[in-house]
Amino acid sequence: MGLDLHAGWLWAIGGLLLLIAEIIAPGFFLVFLGVAAIATGLFTLLFDLGLGPQLALFVIYTALAVMLGKRWYAEPNHQDQSIKLNDPAKRLVGKTVTVVSPVDDHGGRVRVGDSEWSARGGPAAAGERVTVTGVDGNCLTVEPVRTLPPA
Repeated sequence: MGLDLHAGWLWAIGGLLLLIAEIIAPGFFLVFLGVAAIATGLFTLLFDLGLGPQLALFVIYTALAVMLGKRWYAEPNHQDQSIKLNDPAKRLVGKTVTVVSPVDDHGGRVRVGDSEWSARGGPAAAGERVTVTGVDGNCLTVEPVRTLPPA
């Protein structure tokens, strides 16, 4: 009188245990194995496969999960990220900020979040919005926000 579980349920339970292990000790690899095991279990429950096809499906599902996960979670500009890591001010490039004191080629101030930064470029009057186009030391290079004319 032993516990007789269908192989599909064993795969599904194993997959859930792998997902739980990923939560307990995150490393972001067990999630792929867990998803593949659950998918294998569901397929095995539907089609009652032997051990060989189950293992083949698990390998295929694992490869697919890793490929999809890599594409889904990949950082688009990996080289740019390493540059920004060492120079946090470069993260401001592309952001739109507000001018606090008039900005021209000789200087000015802009508000970035809850702080103020020196800025050059423009020209822009106080209260106008500008886009950060570069960083030179602790001075931001800015230009007026470009808007399309009304149609």
